[in-house]
This record gives sequence, C-alpha cells and structure tokens, in this order.
Amino acid sequence: MDTQRTLLAVVLSIIVLVLYEQWMAPKPTHPAAAPTAVTQSATAKPAPAPTSATATAPSTSAAATLSGTVTSGLASPAELAAAPSVPFATQVYQGSVSLLGGDIVHLGLKHYPTSSSDKAPYPILTPESARLTLQQSGFRALDGQILQGRYRLLQDTGHTLIFQGEAGPLRIEKTLEFAPDSYLIHETVRVTNGGSSDWNGSYLDQILRNDRSESHWFMSIFTGAVLMHNGSFSEKSFSDLRSHPEDWSGSGWAGMTDHYFLEAILPEPKATGQIYARAEGPNSVAGVAVALPRLAPGQSTTIEQDLYLGPKEQKTLSSLGRGLEQTVDYGWFAIIAEPMHGVLSWFHSWTGNWGLAIVLLVLAVKILFFYPSAISYRSMANMRKLQPKLEQIKKQYGEDRQKMGAAMMELYRSEKVNPMAGCLPIVIQMPVFIALYWVLVESVSLRMAPFVLWIHDLAAPDPYYILPLLMGVSMFIQQRLNPAPMDPMQKKILSALPVIFAIFFSFFPAGLVLYWLTNNVVSIAQQYLITRHVMKEV
Repeated sequence: MDTQRTLLAVVLSIIVLVLYEQWMAPKPTHPAAAPTAVTQSATAKPAPAPTSATATAPSTSAAATLSGTVTSGLASPAELAAAPSVPFATQVYQGSVSLLGGDIVHLGLKHYPTSSSDKAPYPILTPESARLTLQQSGFRALDGQILQGRYRLLQDTGHTLIFQGEAGPLRIEKTLEFAPDSYLIHETVRVTNGGSSDWNGSYLDQILRNDRSESHWFMSIFTGAVLMHNGSFSEKSFSDLRSHPEDWSGSGWAGMTDHYFLEAILPEPKATGQIYARAEGPNSVAGVAVALPRLAPGQSTTIEQDLYLGPKEQKTLSSLGRGLEQTVDYGWFAIIAEPMHGVLSWFHSWTGNWGLAIVLLVLAVKILFFYPSAISYRSMANMRKLQPKLEQIKKQYGEDRQKMGAAMMELYRSEKVNPMAGCLPIVIQMPVFIALYWVLVESVSLRMAPFVLWIHDLAAPDPYYILPLLMGVSMFIQQRLNPAPMDPMQKKILSALPVIFAIFFSFFPAGLVLYWLTNNVVSIAQQYLITRHVMKEV
C-alpha cells in the first residue's frame, strides 16, 4: 500500500460516509395542513387576586399521575392562532402570548433572518402549518382530565407580562420575565384551588412540532426531540417517537431541536415529574409534567421554570449549566470539535469575519500538524524521485507481478525509502479534519454570515460555484506534486477526483469549501517546498 492508495481510500470513505448518512436519514412526513389566522392583540380588566394559602407537600397520589401517558387535550394550533394575544418585544425577540393557555404562540428571533431573501425574524414558534412549532401548557388532573387556562393581561412592565386566569376549579397567575438580551425566559405559575374539594394533579408544558425533517446539502441533520432524564441526554427522531414513545419519571428537561435552533422546557433542577416525547397525530410533542402538591380548597402553590427559545450557541448553552450544549451535535469527534469551536470563535473576535476565522483556524491546524505533514510530503517526494526506476522495473518484469513487487521492495531497501511513511500522518490528521468539518456544519454563527464579495452566506452553497472550482483546481495541482500511481486504473480514478470533488462540493456550504480550499493551498505550498528540496538532494 502506498500513500496515493491510502489517500484515495480516505477520500472515498468520506464520500461514502456522507452519502450513507443522507440515505439513512429519516424520511420527512407530511403534516396535515392546519388553517391559520391572524393573531389579534387583546387585554382585559384584571380579575380578583386568588386567595393565598400554604400548599401541602406532594402526595403519593399526585406522583401517581406521572406514571401514565400524558393525554392530549390542549388547544389546537388553529384555535391558538385564532385566539386573542398580547404582543411583546425585547432586544432579541418579537412575539405574542396567546390568552388561550397563556403561552407564546408567535416568536421571531430578531438577530436571525428567516432566509437570505426574507429578512423577517426567524419564526422559532409559529402556529402556521408549514413551520408548526408551539409551546403548550396546561394542568392534568389525577383522573387524566386536561385543563387549559384562559387568561387576561394583568400587567405589562415592558420586560414582564403578568396574566390571570382560570382552568376549571383552578385560579392561576402566570408571569413571564424577559431579560433584554437573553434567550432564556423565566416563567412563574401560581396556582390556587378555587373549588370546594381537593385538587390533585400536575402542570405540563410541552413543545409541539410538525414532523418536518432537515437536510443540509447531502448532510444528515438531526431534527427531533431532545430529552434530559436524571442526567442522561438522548435524542429521538420523529420516526423513533412513532414506534417508541418515551415516558420517564424523574428530573430533567425536554424540547425540540433542528439544525440551528432549540426550544426547551427547563423545570427547576430539583423538580421531579414526567419527561416525555411521543407522536401526536401528524405532529410530535416533547415536554415535562411536574407533580403539584395536593391542594385543599383555597390553598396555593407556585411553579417556577425557564424556557430556552433560541439559537444553539455553544457558549450560551454551556453557561446555563443544564447540559443544553449537548444538543450541538459534533459527531464522533466531539472531544476535539468543542475546543476547535472555541478557537474559531476566538479568531472571529479578532477579525469580525467568520470566513477569515475559518482561514486562520485551518492555518492553526496546519501548524499543529506541520511535522507529521512534512514526513508525509517527504515520503511522497522520495517516491516521486524513484519514479523513473520504478518505471524501469515495471517494463522489465511486465505482467509478472510477484517479481515486480520483489524488485520494488529491494529498491525501497537500497534507497532507504519507506512507502508507508506517508500513510500514518494522513490517518492521524483525519479525526481533526472531520471534527473541523462538523464544527463548520453545526455552528449557527455561520448562518447568514458573509465572507467577501459574492459570498453572503457561509452556510449556503457558493451561488456562482467559484470556490468549488478553485478547490478542484487546487486538488489537480496537488496531484501533480504526488508520485503517479503504478496501476493504470488507480491513475484514472485519481485523475477524475478533482472534477468529482468540484461537482460534489458545489452543493456544500461555502464555509466548508473555503476550509477545504485553504487546506489544499497551504498543503500545496508546504509540499512544493519539501518536494523541491528532496529532488535537489544527491
């Protein structure tokens, strides 16, 4: 085996891996269309404050409500879209809270446009059928009955919304607190039993999403439920939820994720309840049902939790300390990818341009592997130096491959050349390059990030195919510096690779192509200098 064959095997393996992941990705289902309506703003006169009392400790019967499957009974997306709502805005959000359920029914992310052609805030929550993603909350009685509150606005301070409402015998005061520049929303729910008998049950909060999956130019991107149960993180695709719904008792959180964004329900860390995810009609839900203490008539209890509704920014998610950073999937080499993302962000803080940050990161990786690469290129140069003698051996022994192989090994020994010396450095570097590949794929910072001139979105393919073409040219130049393969068929395959890769990478995000092109250019410079030096040696 020589370096050319190793390189060919590695390259083809990457292509096969990418195509296999795309083929194995769950096929999207088509959610049933739901009518939508324009949300109206509404306020109302405050209702009398609920009677205050001290709540009793959770009873065993209350905990029993968490052992069964949570029953659907909340308002439909069409009902939520048609219900009156209260608008709000922060530095990062623009949205509205429905007075049916007291949940956020519309939410746009101001710092993230919908697309390159649509500069409206990205709709992370919406009742529209094509992008259906909603927060839903309510109360589940011990007998399984679902109670959803109907609210009126009590107070709006600009950063805090306070609602009052009723759900069956329960009187509720719900407070939503928005930090000016944060994607974390604090929710406080005070519940009072206004009935004449004890009430026992749980408070459930969930994310409803249609089963739309995502693909990213030949790359399989996970879309589905994310769950943290007693410290154990798991991902469940929509197809998995249809065949294997999840229903666990304990502490944790639940939500939905796609390529760049996360919607998560985060109860208090010590709160115990039910972590669940399942299919629901044409859609899927993931949520948490927190056990409430038994409430005698007039007694109250308070639930506090957070909602994370925003981008999957590694630093932000890690700072929350709930394991949310695990929703950023760096693949098999996450242990390498995570620090590389930190370095990439550091370079961006210097340059203010994510494209330049990618270039600097590639340079840093090349410097790190300068010595192993030098060994590989020196081996290739030595093999190139022996090409004339290898050709003579091939002519001398013709079709007698056994004698030809023995003669070639004798030549390697006499010239003190190890044809395997170039293979190991390439294999050692592959985990780093694959990790960098996933850093660029998963980084939400590259979404809509411009580079230079015609590159306005590093997460989208080059619209004029200039970068893929340059990458193909760089591969061709790099091949000219390598020793030609002895096998004619292998030579034909290698000569076709620059064209194949140029076509293949024309569908990839510009940031990935820029990474590969930069790596090739630096490799060419290093290989050229080493080859030139070796060829001059006597």
